[in-house]
Amino acid sequence: MDDPTGSPLRNQSASSSSQLNVPSTMPRPSVNLETLTPSDHVNRLINSNHYVSPSRTIFSDRFIPSRSSSNFALFKISSSSPPPSGNPPTPDGGKEDSSSAYASLLRTALFGPHTPDKRDSPGRNIFRFKSETRQSMHSLSPFGFDEERPGVSHSPVKTPRKVPRSPYKVLDAPALQDDFYLNLVDWSAHNVLAVGLGNCVYLWNACSSKVTKLCDLGIDDSVCSVGWAQRGTHLAVGTSNGKVQIWDASRCKRVRTMEGHRLRVGALAWSSSLLSSGSRDKSILQRDIRAQEDFVSKLSGHKSEVCGLKWSYDNRELASGGNDNRLFVWNQHATQPVLKYSEHTAAVKAIAWSPHLHGLLASGGGTADRCIRFWNTTTNSHLSCMDTGSQVCNLVWSKNVNELVSTHGYSQNQIIVWRYPNMSKLATLTGHTYRVLYLAISPDGQTIVTGAGDETLRFWNVFPSPKSQTTDSEIGASSLGRTTIR
Repeated sequence: MDDPTGSPLRNQSASSSSQLNVPSTMPRPSVNLETLTPSDHVNRLINSNHYVSPSRTIFSDRFIPSRSSSNFALFKISSSSPPPSGNPPTPDGGKEDSSSAYASLLRTALFGPHTPDKRDSPGRNIFRFKSETRQSMHSLSPFGFDEERPGVSHSPVKTPRKVPRSPYKVLDAPALQDDFYLNLVDWSAHNVLAVGLGNCVYLWNACSSKVTKLCDLGIDDSVCSVGWAQRGTHLAVGTSNGKVQIWDASRCKRVRTMEGHRLRVGALAWSSSLLSSGSRDKSILQRDIRAQEDFVSKLSGHKSEVCGLKWSYDNRELASGGNDNRLFVWNQHATQPVLKYSEHTAAVKAIAWSPHLHGLLASGGGTADRCIRFWNTTTNSHLSCMDTGSQVCNLVWSKNVNELVSTHGYSQNQIIVWRYPNMSKLATLTGHTYRVLYLAISPDGQTIVTGAGDETLRFWNVFPSPKSQTTDSEIGASSLGRTTIR
């Protein structure tokens, strides 16, 4: 029977009726077989934090878990009967302390370090959307909040990458034309920058900073576009007379001159040994530099000047943009576009294929459009559109991270670094005083060069390296200052 004072059960040894019948040679266990009613048993389990056995701790019944560390008041659950008021002190205070410490640790692990104890605010509702009960998304600990527990390591929160807001190098580029429809800057796989200035082409070696004059077209002609072959040292030069010249930059020697266009050639794009040229005569010519013919096929579809050309990274699709506000996609063998997009409301010069996702294409519209649009050419779908607030002059995608850069003109004259796919701005770079028409990326994928009608070329470290997002580009971090490219 329960003690009338509500004291805990003691080990009894006097009453033979409550002991097991065992032989005299066997040690007699000190187990009490007092009969408990079901209600007494439930009350003892609920009030186990006030009723502790001196011989052992009751962890659980066969099916009912132990309530010794449950915080009922925290959940606004009260026990079925109040605890007895006349309990004598617990003989084993260490167990009480251990249970309290365990309950405190469990509460912190489950609900956070700032969850109040039941004695502090018994009526407080813990299931609220508050930061004090929110677990860190960067923690790998199953308990969470390990940053406040000494001796436990945790994963640090990743801070946003910082992009330098100033160019590390500026080159004067006299006679760099302020013409939206031209493409006068390109960066080779051998780390050599080609720039068309007036009727001349200059080469700037990014490793040595050496400047070389490649060619002079004469007073009756001018450079409208330049484009490096994907491998090797061959440079294509589009002219205002409608010709395309192929130069071996390593020997500063012209290899051949190809005709076919009637008007200026403002866009060039290489695909292995195949060279595509776009002209003001609305046509695109496909040229195989291994063949004797000046061109092997003619692509027709644009109704105005072709000002943007880009081959996909797998060399299977060619994207073209024109002053007719159209964006077309061609395959290797078609003479008519296989995909046609007419959502832009201004000239489409800015075109960039994603190196990270097959078929992902970005395009930018001119002054009346101001939008960057994303397309999936595999499913022939328009993915998204974002109004940038200014003429989109050029686009380039990072090879190292899923980010891209856009250059802008009129009222902004700035460069914007975007994170894809949410298109959040990582940085806005300023410095040019004219619209930023020209854009190229270094072979290591870390540095971009921009050109504008203010006759300057500016070099920016905007992207991380493939292996480390904190390593500076080896191209220009050590070469500060302003020089001229000729």
